[in-house]
Amino acid sequence: MNLSADQVFDRMLLCADMATKMSFATCSTGFMSELPDLRKSNKRRSLRMSKCRAAGADGGRVTVGDDVFSVTTSSKYEVDYLGQSTKGDLNLKLDPLQSFGNGQATLEGPIEEVARTEAQAAENLIRELGIQGPFSAQHSPRGIFCSRTLNLRSISAIGYDMDYTLMHYNVMAWEGRAYDYCMENLKHMGFPVDGLSFDPELVIRGLMIDKEKGNLVKADRFGYVKRAMHGTKMLSNKAVSEIYGRELVDLRNQSRWEFLNTFFSVSEALAYAQMVDRLDDGLISADLGTLDYKGLYKAVAKALFRAHVEGQLKSEIMSKPELFVEPDPELPLALLDQKEAGKKLLLITNSDYHYTNKMMKHSFNKFLPNGMDWRDLFDMVIVSARKPEFFQMSHPLYEVVTGEGLMRPCFKAETGGLYSGGSAQMVESSLNVHGDEILYVGDHIYTDVSVSKVHLRWRTALICRELEEEYMALIGSRGHREELIELINQKEVVGDLFNQLRLALQRRSKGRPAQTLAATNLGDQELTETMQKLLIVMQRLDDKIGLMLESDGELFNKRWGFLSRAGLWDKSHLMRQIEKYADIYTSRVSNFLNYTPFMYFRSQEQSLAHDSPLPDAAATEN
Repeated sequence: MNLSADQVFDRMLLCADMATKMSFATCSTGFMSELPDLRKSNKRRSLRMSKCRAAGADGGRVTVGDDVFSVTTSSKYEVDYLGQSTKGDLNLKLDPLQSFGNGQATLEGPIEEVARTEAQAAENLIRELGIQGPFSAQHSPRGIFCSRTLNLRSISAIGYDMDYTLMHYNVMAWEGRAYDYCMENLKHMGFPVDGLSFDPELVIRGLMIDKEKGNLVKADRFGYVKRAMHGTKMLSNKAVSEIYGRELVDLRNQSRWEFLNTFFSVSEALAYAQMVDRLDDGLISADLGTLDYKGLYKAVAKALFRAHVEGQLKSEIMSKPELFVEPDPELPLALLDQKEAGKKLLLITNSDYHYTNKMMKHSFNKFLPNGMDWRDLFDMVIVSARKPEFFQMSHPLYEVVTGEGLMRPCFKAETGGLYSGGSAQMVESSLNVHGDEILYVGDHIYTDVSVSKVHLRWRTALICRELEEEYMALIGSRGHREELIELINQKEVVGDLFNQLRLALQRRSKGRPAQTLAATNLGDQELTETMQKLLIVMQRLDDKIGLMLESDGELFNKRWGFLSRAGLWDKSHLMRQIEKYADIYTSRVSNFLNYTPFMYFRSQEQSLAHDSPLPDAAATEN
């Protein structure tokens, strides 16, 4: 029997009373010992969770067809030919051929023929059912892209960040207000901010701030700077070469470089670039002391930090969340699928309890069935996590025990609990899951993805909303790029002939024969005129190609081009970071709906410079 989501949760809610509806009066710290113990509530919440959870990565009873299927458990898993754990895989209890009765003949014969027939039948059935398959979803703006092979069936727990992961903000609204508060604080500090306005097109994620030179730069995967902006003025290719031609971006040098990891970096980078202009124009008062570009960055960072710490920004957002948050109705369903597949879901956020509760209620509750609360989705919620330290060291753990956010010290986390602080090691111990059994999903390449992978070997997923816009921009730029590549190929053909003739001329001037007899016999005038003509063609091609390269990617951003690319051929430094630290990446969490909680993500073949075109064996022998 197949149940709808509403029916499933009707049954779930009958299992226990709604513990989350309990409320408690405000109490002082001195009376903490007399507060009602919400651990009982958490246990009831845990009971509801276990009642609705089907078989998953840890095994368990499959309610439909359990006489036919079994799930590979944590104690009996193997490793497949791609090095992935088989934990969570579904197995046949019966003999494969006997279980099909009269249909067993369809599975007999060479596996190559059987696979070809069944693959075609599978494609037809998916089409008849009206289900979008993962392979068609992959070739879309909302695909999930794989850098390192990941068997989602073997994942026991999935942790989520909140801001810009489970919750997407309107960048113009959120970062615009952050910018406004930053400017206001700078004005109080004595900086000239009149006439400045928020313009998010000036910066994109993945840029680096060079605090020594007052520049924003975009680097390729090797660290070579490809584009740069001093203040708000783009630098020429020649200027970029003169400034950065002999050095690489090294993000380990944090005193110089600041990497723009997330949307939260937009307001800071924009304010800094504008203040660089004011400093260069001599508009910053001498009363502020002698400021260099590095000191200016500290002032801007301090002003923005105050905007966050003083709470005015978040208070405004909490009072009118509909102005700042862009809810995703599909997201709760994606998490429900994961939970019902046996995954333990975690929310691990640096935001405080009040902000988290308010924003999650606004973004989730109206899309959940039967009055279900957002907390019912999660086996554990951790606020004020202090990432990245959360993944590296241990902090005191507190249990949030009242709706007002009052807390008490806690030494062990339990399923269904709401906590503040703690550590990733505590999460592993409490849930009895470790390392690559956990997938963590976040938007920050360092705080969320890099540190959890490097220190804990958790599997990782990066959320990058800009992928949707970039995907469409790449499609829109296809004709432009094809024309550009054709011109470059023509330049290479013409250039190769020019270089050969130049070498022939060089040898002739030294009294030596050219590369071939025909080249040696070429007349002086013909040789010179041909080279002149080729040189003119190449110079005109260079002018055309240069302009087209400058405009490449302008459908995404006119100044910086594509997010994932640096130049026509190479990847950006951000893309290299994503490939290195994120096993999978996608634009939003709800994209998991198109892949099921049982998806086996396989990384694509990585091309090398010598891969194509490869001659056949006969040609190489000759």
